[in-house]
Amino acid sequence: MNIAVIFAGGTGKRMNTKSKPKQFLEMHGKPVLIYTLEHFQNHPQIDHIILVCLESWIDYAAGLMKKFGITKVAKIVPGGKTGQESIYHGIATAEKLYGDDNVVLIHDGVRPLINEDTITDCIRTVKQHGNAITVSPAIETIFLRNKDTAYVGEIFERSRCEMAKAPQCFNLGDIYRAHQKASEEGKKDFIDSASLMQYYGTKLYTVEGPSENIKITTPSDFYIFRAIMDAKENLQILGL
Repeated sequence: MNIAVIFAGGTGKRMNTKSKPKQFLEMHGKPVLIYTLEHFQNHPQIDHIILVCLESWIDYAAGLMKKFGITKVAKIVPGGKTGQESIYHGIATAEKLYGDDNVVLIHDGVRPLINEDTITDCIRTVKQHGNAITVSPAIETIFLRNKDTAYVGEIFERSRCEMAKAPQCFNLGDIYRAHQKASEEGKKDFIDSASLMQYYGTKLYTVEGPSENIKITTPSDFYIFRAIMDAKENLQILGL
């Protein structure tokens, strides 16, 4: 089976929202989270979804699942104190419900511009190589900043640089055991699943996704999302 674990546990501090976390902000009458979930709901190869949510918003999220017909969500589980812990809650639930021998796609609830082809490519790559990390090419110059001073350190060759995004996909048993090991060793500050798996010796494989696969973290990200959605809607009106 192919199981999506959607992480929607953030509080949205950088978004400066006061009434709702960023994943529940609405665009054209539909929450950002629902735009994200619909890509997995409508994908023919996705069997189940585990949604990781802020505990105080679980009932609200459950109501959204009913309202918008998101039927593949098998369970909504509370997040943890960190992103790493929240993802672990999701994959542990998937492992308990469905067992080790499955594909898990870990995705941010606030990345609503993923597409069907990328999800398909990720599933195929996991089955071929055991994992798949969605990336997009770096479009800016990247360098290492010196820790003690403001001068520019090593500048990397841009053509060799990629930006890691989501979904990040693995054999469920592999990522579950890696999280267990990190927990046993007290390692709690991995920035994402890719860095955790690489730390424990996994060779990671990439899948190139769309450049617009942004994570909505700041107000400017939300405006970009709205502009892209408006542009797509206008093209549909024109029959393009």
